[in-house]
Amino acid sequence: MILYSHPDCIDNHRVRLVLCEKAVTSKIEIVDLDSPSEKFLQINPYGNLPTLVDRDLVLNHSNIIMEYLDERFPHPPLLPVYPIAKAKSHLMIHRIEQDWYKLIEAIEKNKNDKVAKRQIISSLLKLEPVFAEMPYFLSSEYSLVDCSIAPVLWRLPKYGIEIPEEAIHIKAYCKRVFSRNSFQASLTDQECAIREDYDDEID
Repeated sequence: MILYSHPDCIDNHRVRLVLCEKAVTSKIEIVDLDSPSEKFLQINPYGNLPTLVDRDLVLNHSNIIMEYLDERFPHPPLLPVYPIAKAKSHLMIHRIEQDWYKLIEAIEKNKNDKVAKRQIISSLLKLEPVFAEMPYFLSSEYSLVDCSIAPVLWRLPKYGIEIPEEAIHIKAYCKRVFSRNSFQASLTDQECAIREDYDDEID
């Protein structure tokens, strides 16, 4: 199994996080999208990341890869078994992508996008009561939803965004999730550097 990845991309990070959570051994190939190799473009003509190759199967969308890995390696399960709970998890992942990932994309394009930064902070504060309810997001067990949320929260210092002081349950969630062995194993050197000089809110 080979994962073609980028060392500091949120979509790539969450796929690496699933691999680590499943304790799946895979070869990580770093791809320079400004100058992708012919070999990579033959595998994936779209030239997008992440791209997973498992024998003859090629997958090139983070959500599809994550769900495939969850089914291919069923332990530990990262999605609920029951249809209603599973549908709610899918809906939440979609909302995270629409509400947070698009804002992160906007900030990546414009580091001074104060509107996007304010929207992220506002969204976090609205969700503070939800983070208080259970150890993980809407669940007593770690899930693909958490695999999508954690990379966002980890990157906030990179964009000059601080979790508000009153968001104590989000900070507790960060401490709980960031300290997982799987999360630490998922980080690249570039991602570790995001918080090297940061007075971390989880301390």
